Amino acid sequence: MINQAIAAIGSGALVGFILGLIGGGGSILATPLLLYVVGVTQPHIAIGTGALAVSANAYANLLGHARKGNVWWRCAAVFAIIGTIGALAGSTIGKAMNGQILMFMFGFVMIIVGMIMLKPRADFGGEACDIDAKMCFKTAAVALLSGLASGFFGIGGGFLIVPGLIFATRMPTINAVGTSLLAVGTFGLATAINYALDGMVDWIIAAQMIGGGIIGGYLGTLASSKLGANKDTLNRIFAILIFIVAAYVLYKSGGQIFSR
Repeated sequence: MINQAIAAIGSGALVGFILGLIGGGGSILATPLLLYVVGVTQPHIAIGTGALAVSANAYANLLGHARKGNVWWRCAAVFAIIGTIGALAGSTIGKAMNGQILMFMFGFVMIIVGMIMLKPRADFGGEACDIDAKMCFKTAAVALLSGLASGFFGIGGGFLIVPGLIFATRMPTINAVGTSLLAVGTFGLATAINYALDGMVDWIIAAQMIGGGIIGGYLGTLASSKLGANKDTLNRIFAILIFIVAAYVLYKSGGQIFSR
């Protein structure tokens, strides 16, 4: 139990550190870490527990962005509310699937995230669109799809939400990053609650990961101020890590599926 607690705290610290350092993507590691490092045996429990930890980390980072004025609260609230419908639907579908098949699909999602991380994030400096029917429709569609993917795989989904917000509203990138965190936290919370209703959340491990994530996020934020000029290089290094973990996820889950 002690070793598992150390592994959970360390895993949470790693996810939080990456989130603080490069501002996104770290949550994609939560489920693999729970399965293959912490020792959670069931994929669905790992997804539900990871979703809760990711939600807490997102809300913690939201506070920092809110203090800096980076959050557009009206857009954030609308996106989070609509997307939560998608997250509940996605997590319900995910719960009904075979856990190993879900993880096999998750491995391919990790590869997509890694490819996105390889591409430097351009700073978008546009002005927000006028609020009209077209903008509302685009925002609702992107929110539903992002929430669906987030709930289905139990991930934060920031890599979808940030470009989705920019596409729908033309808000600047820094505002999209800050605004996305309310949706990431809310989608994760909705997913975790849905899984918890079927007893698929390990509350002790989730608390340990959250504690580690707070520490790691603080250290990552400090490191970011010193390494900010090398952010593209850090993104590429992290992308390579994601590819390695994705290969392991595909190997382990694929072995379970095709050996039957």
